[in-house]
Amino acid sequence: MTAPIAIIMGSQSDWDTMRHAADTLAALGVAADTRIVSAHRTPDRLFAFAKGAKAAGYKVIIAGAGGAAHLPGMAAALTELPVFGVPVESKTLKGLDSLYSIVQMPAGIPVGTLAIGKAGATNAALLAAAVLALSDPALSDRLAVWRKEQTEAVAERPEDKA
Repeated sequence: MTAPIAIIMGSQSDWDTMRHAADTLAALGVAADTRIVSAHRTPDRLFAFAKGAKAAGYKVIIAGAGGAAHLPGMAAALTELPVFGVPVESKTLKGLDSLYSIVQMPAGIPVGTLAIGKAGATNAALLAAAVLALSDPALSDRLAVWRKEQTEAVAERPEDKA
């Protein structure tokens, strides 16, 4: 059986960011497939993946991309599945180029756009899990526990470091 979530990225270098999505999903007990699907260097691979994603059993796609960041938008244009785009920080413009590319999709081709970098990858995983949790009570419970633990980990008072 195919994992319910696909994590795709444009290149191996994007894994430094996108592994946070994979790690978050693993912590929640949600299976995810990870693969490199470049919009520019492997367009045929992208088309085949995105057009076949629903039939393959995926429920949500998390797409991370840096620079021109066309991967999330192209994936969204080729599938009716929800696509969450994660801008990967670039050396040139610190990820703003990626953010602007992903967030400016035309009406009718939605991409849920997250923050640049690790926070975006983590939150994309949490959003994907929340989508699946709508029809999975056990996952809903695990997600609630994860959020409760995160809340409880916030100290009430600052530590005195002096």
